[in-house]
Amino acid sequence: MKATKNIPKIEELDFTPLPKSAVNEEKMRPSQSYWQDAMRRFCKNKRAMLAALSLMLMLALCILGPFIWRVDPNLQQLNEALQSPSWSFQGRSAQVIADPDNSDRPTFIPHPGELSEAVKELKTVGLASTVQIHISWQALRGAHSFKVFRNEYPPLNRATLGVPLAEVRGLEYRDALKLELIDYYYSVVALDQNGQESDLYSTYQVNVEQAFSLSEAKRHGHDVKVGDHVMLSAHPLGTDSLGRDLLARIMKGGQVSLYIGIIAPFIYIILGILIGGISGYLGGKIDSLIMRFTDFVIALPFLLFMILFKVAAGNASENSINIILFSLILLSWPGSARLIRGQVLQLREEPYIQAARLLGGSPLYIIIRHLLPNTLGVILVSLSFAIPSCIFTEAFLSFIGMGVVLPDTSWGAMCNEGVKLMITYPYLLIVPSIFISITVLAFNVLGDGLRDALDAKMRSKE
Repeated sequence: MKATKNIPKIEELDFTPLPKSAVNEEKMRPSQSYWQDAMRRFCKNKRAMLAALSLMLMLALCILGPFIWRVDPNLQQLNEALQSPSWSFQGRSAQVIADPDNSDRPTFIPHPGELSEAVKELKTVGLASTVQIHISWQALRGAHSFKVFRNEYPPLNRATLGVPLAEVRGLEYRDALKLELIDYYYSVVALDQNGQESDLYSTYQVNVEQAFSLSEAKRHGHDVKVGDHVMLSAHPLGTDSLGRDLLARIMKGGQVSLYIGIIAPFIYIILGILIGGISGYLGGKIDSLIMRFTDFVIALPFLLFMILFKVAAGNASENSINIILFSLILLSWPGSARLIRGQVLQLREEPYIQAARLLGGSPLYIIIRHLLPNTLGVILVSLSFAIPSCIFTEAFLSFIGMGVVLPDTSWGAMCNEGVKLMITYPYLLIVPSIFISITVLAFNVLGDGLRDALDAKMRSKE
């Protein structure tokens, strides 16, 4: 056996306790209650704190925002339809012009001949505005009618003239189809007596100016005349196809989405606490009967019952929100009831519960004093995860047309409207989707933070 060398000599001083110092005292865990320690650990979780801050900002935007941004979310201004986000809170000036002229066009008499040249003298008549663009051209020998095209980009060849607007038997055309404050390229192609299009075309670039028709200005309460200027409202997030302000509708839709997303889980989790608590505490036949009924409710198809409730209550807007709320409460409580029942079954066999019974504690006292506080962490975590689930369910129902109906709106209903124009106006779908994503993600991260903070096993690992 190899001998051990260089073993230090143990002296009596090595067993002497170290003197007390401030450094040693700082390393000791302070005496805190369960909830104080949970709050301390939650505050140390930066992701959970960021999620909580995001949700507070979202709630402030939806609840307090309408008091600052005083724009009617249902106000339709067709003159400002499909305005892109400008990220500016300052309005734009618009010139008041006469109402669009729909008088009869002058009679067009075709000139006989062959189509050998493009349309000439293509130009605008009057002010080219967001209300109307009036273009005209000269008569062309051999032309019996003309086809008008519109494009947002300069056409490169005959195949890229843009959207065919109309085929006219005249020398002018008035365009009032969803005009925006951008430049347009109008092309005119002549057609012969057989309706065959010419290979030649003329293109004219039109610079559009913001304008307001006189009748529309008076309808909005402006006391103006032709030639005056009015100040239009700003639209930081743009407008939809009916000219409604998207920021105001985001606030209004957020109120509905958060109302359903918070109220519904709050009520059905309370219902689940009562049913699951009674089932778990009493046990026996009552527990078996309640659990079989819970299994029956779980087996019910949510979407089918949602359709039945909606058909029974009608398609009125005032009923749509309550129908979603009622459906979520009626069909979503079994999950929380099962969770609470499992917790109560585990806790009721604990020694301190048995001691409380031996000391004469009533069932109500035991439930309130011992069972409920020990299941509160599970309830809070379950609530934090149920809220994003309800928000997503409401958004899904509204997206497929089974949720909130006009004139009410929600983030899901706005996505349903935006998906119809997602190719040309993607912001109509992207903006409400971002708000849904941020809210659902924030609630999920908050739930993770609460679960870590309330888990007693995590405390023992620190």
